[in-house]
Amino acid sequence: MSESHDPARPCPYPLACIMELDRWKIRSAVHHFTSYTGVTLPLKLVNPLDDSALDNRNTYFRGYFDGDDRLILCQKVVYGEVELEHRYEYHPNGQLQRAGIKIFDEDSESVMLFDEDGTRIDS
Repeated sequence: MSESHDPARPCPYPLACIMELDRWKIRSAVHHFTSYTGVTLPLKLVNPLDDSALDNRNTYFRGYFDGDDRLILCQKVVYGEVELEHRYEYHPNGQLQRAGIKIFDEDSESVMLFDEDGTRIDS
């Protein structure tokens, strides 16, 4: 994919998001997890997996973290396909500023905005 998406919107294509992360020169670390916990955003990924364990799993979560160890992209991978994606942006104080959620099989996308205290802003 040669054209770039608007960085203010969640990327609709997982591979493009990875390429965009690289283009933005975000120092992201990629880790894999079995699940997440809680109901608030950003998701809290739990039970880390070694890369060698991925071949034996049908479902796992792939998390990309910035230089401050904040989750910036989370993908739910099912049978090798990305099913769900969360993209997060943060205020300078570290609070969540924006969450973009895309469900691929439903072709749906939603965006939530948060103030500097972490309270959701109704749009």
